[in-house]
Amino acid sequence: MPRSIGGVKGTPRAFATLDLGAATTATALIGRVAGRWRLLGALAAPASAPADVLLELLAERIRLADPDLAAAAGLARGSTQDIPHLVARSSVPGTVAVLAASARALEPLTVAVARSGWRWRGASGDRLHAGAMTALLLDPTVSVAVVGAGDPPGGDERAGLPELVALAAAATQRRPDLTVVLAGSAGNLRTRFGLPGRDGRLRGLRRGDQESAAGVARPASNDVSAHPRVLLVPRDVEGGVEWAALTAALAGLRRDPAESRQAMTAALGGLAGALDRRVELLEIGLDGGLRASATPGPTAGSSHVRAVQGAGAALVPYELGEARLEAVQAWSTQPFDRHRLRDRLLELRAAPWTGVAGDGARLRLAAARAALSRLAALTPEIGDGPAPDLVVMAGGAFAPAPAAAILLALADAVRRPAAIQVVFDHARLLGPLGTVSDPVERDILVADLAGDLLLPLGSIVMPGGIRPGRRAGRVIVDSPAGTMTMGLDHGALEFTPVPPGEQATVLLESAEPVLLGSYGRRLSVDVAGGVGGLLIDLRDVPLRLPDRREARRELLARWEDSAWPGGTA
Repeated sequence: MPRSIGGVKGTPRAFATLDLGAATTATALIGRVAGRWRLLGALAAPASAPADVLLELLAERIRLADPDLAAAAGLARGSTQDIPHLVARSSVPGTVAVLAASARALEPLTVAVARSGWRWRGASGDRLHAGAMTALLLDPTVSVAVVGAGDPPGGDERAGLPELVALAAAATQRRPDLTVVLAGSAGNLRTRFGLPGRDGRLRGLRRGDQESAAGVARPASNDVSAHPRVLLVPRDVEGGVEWAALTAALAGLRRDPAESRQAMTAALGGLAGALDRRVELLEIGLDGGLRASATPGPTAGSSHVRAVQGAGAALVPYELGEARLEAVQAWSTQPFDRHRLRDRLLELRAAPWTGVAGDGARLRLAAARAALSRLAALTPEIGDGPAPDLVVMAGGAFAPAPAAAILLALADAVRRPAAIQVVFDHARLLGPLGTVSDPVERDILVADLAGDLLLPLGSIVMPGGIRPGRRAGRVIVDSPAGTMTMGLDHGALEFTPVPPGEQATVLLESAEPVLLGSYGRRLSVDVAGGVGGLLIDLRDVPLRLPDRREARRELLARWEDSAWPGGTA
């Protein structure tokens, strides 16, 4: 039993959770019932709504619905201000200026920055002149500058790198608040910032380039404290991902235990341990996205967790360029032209709690699919690993959608041959619970509340290796509702009702081996039901869509109609 909650010693009978998002505020009241923590109620409203008013309204609803339960939890009288609060907040990502000597060297650096949760603006010496890069470094919205190069630097980096470091050093004289990260061989020029080092020469530079580097102006002081906001990061490759140390260093600059996505990552480890299952979290919010995976460990707090945040995986990113518009349009079933689509997305960003019915609901899901696709592209080390047993969907992007539509959006954007159960953090509890600093107490809370915080959406069965143009076999679904048989036909998509709390057995009989965890001609998996039922997905892995826009839109609309009640949004 936790010894304290929200800094209040002892074991209270109830506590409140607040997830203060960029678009909405989610509140919940947790009470101790029959020796364990239970979710008593949850409520969400636009972010402008006062959190204390929402909590009082929620408490009053609980008193009216079940006075005995409210009394048992200590909510029969008094104010919710008197009980402990667990608070998680979404923070607006800052901006990083990424400088490289060449466009080739810039690309992997920007990918590493994009994986750290920061927004970024990139510039390369062969594409942008020194004046424009100086203006970028002096922009007050830029809080971190990354200057990077390979180690040793490539031929297209050697001549321009000393000038980039000199620009960053000069910028710190005008902006002492600017944090500079010297990545890779750029760190060999750290003496330009007054940091101790060798002669400041770059390995791999020609003699003439070394003399040029040695002539770059440097601060008079060699004291490290002259520039305490300079970080040195090596070039590395971890798990097939380049510049992993740079991503970790930038993520460290944003570290805040009360930040929602970081707190959700902490809670995910406890959830994996409580369920003893491999768990993956996919969250899409207004200002960013999160993908995390957790594998249970032998003791509390020992789960292995990997997490990647991406500001570019926001439902509607601030940088709404042509490529991102095209990505949303590729998933849209509405015939919007480019200008109208941009207007609708900007309206969604300005008022994300509106437009949850009609064609606005489908547009939101199209934007969510595009965001999930961007998040999947940022996280190859998670996507290429073992398939999880459980996927937790989270974030306001999915809150207004039907359960079956969320299953379909996940199946469309994140494709892998597997049978997975999908749930939804409907009360947004993972963030607040993750703010508990003691891992043992946090894991106790998560274990108690696991059944309440996870709304079962259903399961997805997605075999791989089904060839087009032939009838490969059959799929037999045996559930409490009866037995359903369908052909194992390439491209088929079928929803089968399997209610929450029930299980179904899916048997695949194929003329040729297919992949579903393992290869075989006869494969059987047990899956859990949910509000959205069971989705049998026999489409391509990865998904292939028609090139012609009209044909693609018609195909997407046909798939979506099967996921929306009555076939319409």
